[in-house]
Amino acid sequence: MGWFSRRSRTDSGVSAAGSGAPATDDAAERLDPTFDGKPVAEPLTEAERARISQRLETLAARGVDVDDLSSIGAAYDAARSHELRAPSGEGADLLVDLFAVAVGEHLVRHSARQWAIVTDAFGTDLGLVAARSDTVVVPHNLVSARWMRRELGWIPGVVGHLVSLAARP
Repeated sequence: MGWFSRRSRTDSGVSAAGSGAPATDDAAERLDPTFDGKPVAEPLTEAERARISQRLETLAARGVDVDDLSSIGAAYDAARSHELRAPSGEGADLLVDLFAVAVGEHLVRHSARQWAIVTDAFGTDLGLVAARSDTVVVPHNLVSARWMRRELGWIPGVVGHLVSLAARP
């Protein structure tokens, strides 16, 4: 799914079409021949729910309010800036995961989206799906791409826009 994906399709053991057929190591054989390019969403596992809960506890302990985009943005910017100056040793993958969960949970609480495990041609990761839309949002992709580009100040605008696209009825 992205640079900091939690799992590749081969790790998940799920084919791109979500059939449950094991993926192979050969790139040509990885995609189910019926795969039409649309992401497949499946319910969260207990392990994924636990991971989200743990990340939310960590965010709360750091004083991040996931209901407030300014709070998420300020914490992300501070963590990214600190990593550029003096790496903390937490590692980019942990920090990206932490802020991806913050962004995702904000979208769950403030838009008509819910957590799911999403599989597409690039792999499997936590994502968000909307009941009345064919689109998915993969917070790890949003965060990891901007982390790698060293972007700051993007969370309120980008995530606020995503909320507006799937506003709660």
